[in-house]
Amino acid sequence: MVTIRKGTPADVAPAFRLIKELAEYEKAPEQVINTVEQMLKDGFGEKPIFDLLVAETENNIAGIAIYFIKYSTWKGKCLYLDDIVVQESLRGKGIGQKLFDAVAAEAKLLNCQQLQWQVLNWNEPAINFYKKYNTVFDDDWINCKIIL
Repeated sequence: MVTIRKGTPADVAPAFRLIKELAEYEKAPEQVINTVEQMLKDGFGEKPIFDLLVAETENNIAGIAIYFIKYSTWKGKCLYLDDIVVQESLRGKGIGQKLFDAVAAEAKLLNCQQLQWQVLNWNEPAINFYKKYNTVFDDDWINCKIIL
């Protein structure tokens, strides 16, 4: 049985382990510069900037979803899903779907106009998963970033 619940500060260390597992899967472990301490501050400090959902099975954190509110000048309030991570040994059991559905429900509850996220172009399992939701894959925009 899988329970989806809001994350707590006690969930941050296990969540961070899953984040590092995801970085390994995405062949970029060296790019993780975040820390448990920073996540505690950013998610549970004086001015939280992200929310955490946890998928729990028998007191084991099997997966997480990290998301936050973003603003679109054209659409208004939107919810941005930064990551869904499911423990590798538990993938394919519907945990990711439960987390995704919970994030979508949160977006509706918050009266968001859109739910947005990114997926790597080589991640066929994730792309196929998102296709089940009538996802619009946007080829018109180029992702940009500046490393500070």
